[in-house]
Amino acid sequence: MSNPNEEDIRPSPEGGGLLHASCVAVDGRGVLISGRSGSGKSALALELMSRGAKLVSDDQTVLWEQEGCLWAKAAPNLKGQIEARGIGILNAATIDEAQVSLCVDLDRLEPDRLPRWHTISRLSVSLPLLLKVPHPHFASAILQYLTHGRSA
Repeated sequence: MSNPNEEDIRPSPEGGGLLHASCVAVDGRGVLISGRSGSGKSALALELMSRGAKLVSDDQTVLWEQEGCLWAKAAPNLKGQIEARGIGILNAATIDEAQVSLCVDLDRLEPDRLPRWHTISRLSVSLPLLLKVPHPHFASAILQYLTHGRSA
């Protein structure tokens, strides 16, 4: 599926279409942040943005597969906005779309200090997955992962 237009945006069982998630990117490499309402998706996105990431989408992300890669963009009605709990809806500089390079699941805690590799499949694209790490370095580690990868 190519970049969907507004009429094509709807959830799909394959993990595409509209997803309750946020996305930010560094140099075009996106991190898709998923989790239940109140899990901290927007807070993590804001933290990453404060360290140089650009907002792609907050709360509702449109996903599609193109040539074996997963892509993300904002739902049209939410583009350029991000929620800051206790403050309100903030305007933000955005990029139109990003290739998703990493997924973060805020509903599951990472129990291991040096975890095994996790992956997730969305629209038949397999991606690295990080589970929630409740430590102050989490946002910095995500940015380091996006820009320099992870050792085996």
